[in-house]
Amino acid sequence: MKSKLLNLIRYKKEFLVLIACIILCLVAKNNPVVNIKKSISSYMLLVDVSQSMNAKDLFFNDESISRIDYTKLLLKKIVDSSKCGSFFSINIFAADNVASIVEPVEKCNNYDELIDTIDKLEWRMAWKGNSRITFGIKSAVKMQDSLNFPSKILFFTDGDEAPKVNAINKINLDNFNFGNEIIFVGIGGNKEVPVPRYNSRNKFVGFWGMDIYDSLPGATGSRNSDSGKDEPDPSVASAEYDRYLSKLYSGYLQEISNKINAQYIIGNLKDNSVKSILKNKPKNKIKSELFLERPSVFIILLLIVILYTENFIALYLKKIRSKYSQ
Repeated sequence: MKSKLLNLIRYKKEFLVLIACIILCLVAKNNPVVNIKKSISSYMLLVDVSQSMNAKDLFFNDESISRIDYTKLLLKKIVDSSKCGSFFSINIFAADNVASIVEPVEKCNNYDELIDTIDKLEWRMAWKGNSRITFGIKSAVKMQDSLNFPSKILFFTDGDEAPKVNAINKINLDNFNFGNEIIFVGIGGNKEVPVPRYNSRNKFVGFWGMDIYDSLPGATGSRNSDSGKDEPDPSVASAEYDRYLSKLYSGYLQEISNKINAQYIIGNLKDNSVKSILKNKPKNKIKSELFLERPSVFIILLLIVILYTENFIALYLKKIRSKYSQ
């Protein structure tokens, strides 16, 4: 009985493959789904939309552009440089909190949505005018936990806080354990420049004055609920010497990074900062389910290929042997 079975397997391969194909076709009729888990990389793009990001101290194509516009170019370069299967979320930071604009989505299937959202980022999205970066970090981690979607947090900011950090408003980061999943991307120049001020219609009306803390909504001593809606226009610096000056506070961002074991890089379109960002993949990669519909069909094709490849090879070898035996 055993020898007959072996002979059947040896000499009736075509018959067995045909039987297997019939069985698999019957299975495929029910549209079975195979769950294949794979590792993916996810990035939480967090953009500072506070007023200082309107300062123009960066250049693109030999033209001076604002920090927020430069950030948008960096974001699009990061998305474009990533592979299909990478996930991105888009979030904004203002005051002491973050808000989600686009929840984690796969890059290639949602490319237009990602780019369109990036293009629309601007200062008027901010709900308050003050800026507390350390509070924003904790808010970002809290949001990520609520989504249950571990991601590398890329925080694009100039590090310019209002009001400035002091012993009273400083937050304790001693027990913060998520720094290895955060990259601060510094945006801005090293020289102090004035910060443009716009009205609610996004029209330039002058520069922020040194009394910035009295007019920032939500800041200490604030008199206005929304500085962008002052009538007829918000107050501005009366003279050049009275302008509030801003720059990239690399030292402060590096200090925070060292404190929480995060990474700090300066965002630059011309160097390898984008490659450096994408190399830092999240340690906790997501296990994504890949649904492979009708796997039986693929198995059938594979069996047929194996069968006829084997027959072709056998015929080819037989032909060679007969040639040399003559």
